[in-house]
Amino acid sequence: MKRGWIGWPAGVVPVLLGLVLLLAWDGGGLDLPLARLAGSAQGFAWRDSAALVFWLHAVPRWISSAGLLALFAGALRPWDWQRGWPARDRWQLVGAIALAMVSVTVIKRLSASSCPWDMAEFGGVAQYVSHWVWGVRDGGAGHCFPAGHASAAFGYVAGWFVLRRRVPRLAAPWLAAAMALGLVLGLAQQLRGAHFMSHTLWSAWVCWCVGLAWEAIAQRGACSRASAAAATKLNRS
Repeated sequence: MKRGWIGWPAGVVPVLLGLVLLLAWDGGGLDLPLARLAGSAQGFAWRDSAALVFWLHAVPRWISSAGLLALFAGALRPWDWQRGWPARDRWQLVGAIALAMVSVTVIKRLSASSCPWDMAEFGGVAQYVSHWVWGVRDGGAGHCFPAGHASAAFGYVAGWFVLRRRVPRLAAPWLAAAMALGLVLGLAQQLRGAHFMSHTLWSAWVCWCVGLAWEAIAQRGACSRASAAAATKLNRS
C-alpha cells in the first residue's frame, strides 16, 4: 500500500481526521439546529416535493444501480479503460463499492435512531436521542442511521483505492464526483426531513473505511504472492 503523511498508509489519515470531525459534529449537537432550518412543528415543507423525490431520490438510485451493473459487466469482460487490469482489481472495484453500500444498509437496519420527520419537534412522535446512546429507543420507527440514500453515491468512494493504482488520472475526478453527489443527495434528504446531516457524513466515512479495508487486504495478498513467486524463483535457481 502506498504510504501517506508521516509514514501512515495512504487513506488512514483521512479516516482518523474524519472521525475527529464527526465526533466534534456530534458532540456539538449540530444536527437539530440544521434540521430546524428546513423543518418546523408542522413538519418538513419539502418532504413530499415531487422534484426532490424524483430527481434526487429515484433517478440517482437508478443511475447508481446502472453504474454498478456496468462495473460488474466490466469485471467479467473489461471495458476499454480497464484493459490490462488483472481480474482481481476489476472485482475489487465493483466489490468494494457494493460492499460499502451494503455495509451502510446493514448498520442502518440495526440502528434504533429515527429520522427527523419522526421527531415530535417536527410533527412526529419520537424524542431526539443521539445515535451514540445505544439501547435507548426514541419512540420512533428507527432504522435511519446512517444515510442509506447518500451511499448510492458515497459507495463509489470505495473504488478510489484501486483507481489510484490503475488509472491515476481518473481517481481524483471519481472521488470528487462521488463525494459531491453524496453530499447533494444527503442535503436533499435533509430538506425532506429524512436524515440528519450526521447521518450523511457518517455514511461517507463508512464507505471510505470499507474501501480502505479492501485495499489493505488486496495489497497484503499482492505482497504474499510476490514473496511466494520470489521464493519459487530462488528455489529453482
